[in-house]
Amino acid sequence: MKSTAVTDTVIRLGLNGFVNAYLIREDDGFTLVDTTLPRHASDFVAAARAAGGEIRRIALTHGHGDHVGSVDALRDTLGPDVPVLLGEIDARIHAGEKVTDRKPTGSWPKLRTTPDERLKGGDRVGSLEVVDSPGHTPGHVAFVDPRTGVLIAGDVFSTLGGVAVTSHPYWRFPLPGFVTFDKPQNLRSARALRALDPSVLVVGHGREVRSPVAAMDAAIARAERKLGAAGR
Repeated sequence: MKSTAVTDTVIRLGLNGFVNAYLIREDDGFTLVDTTLPRHASDFVAAARAAGGEIRRIALTHGHGDHVGSVDALRDTLGPDVPVLLGEIDARIHAGEKVTDRKPTGSWPKLRTTPDERLKGGDRVGSLEVVDSPGHTPGHVAFVDPRTGVLIAGDVFSTLGGVAVTSHPYWRFPLPGFVTFDKPQNLRSARALRALDPSVLVVGHGREVRSPVAAMDAAIARAERKLGAAGR
């Protein structure tokens, strides 16, 4: 797992160049955003300690297996005093509730960990503000750091091979588009996140993009052309 300082308060933890988690520096340690794949709990704990702190809370952008994969092991390692937080609708899906009219797309592994808090837009997680951003999954959330303007967009956007909205398979990295649940809704979420005018865009798949607004606009325009009337 590779640690890269994005800003003074954000560290990207990249796994095999494929999927990212993030350490957000707080007064009491770190907020960990996402947990990538299974069997990496010790890597996250070690990365936080190497950066000078402990993981104090775990916030998840959505419930897909490549973002919640190490949650159970982290709960075993860190104990119940480190809360796990997930968007309300995705938490209900993991609890076995039927909350959509069709089966959610993508990987939804069975978790032993029950989220301690179900997030909704406007909530705070440490220094982060929660932004509802459904579409890729029914209960996807993003996070913005008002201290720096960094936007943690999860899988609403990807940047592997260039900035793209995951409302359609992007030829350079098609996987997120294949598993997006509601493509028009995801595009609406992309527009809402772009309206935040972030200083830096960080995502689940790909490197950070600084001064990203122009690239986000171009990605949104491509998605609108691809979806046609459905994306309006």
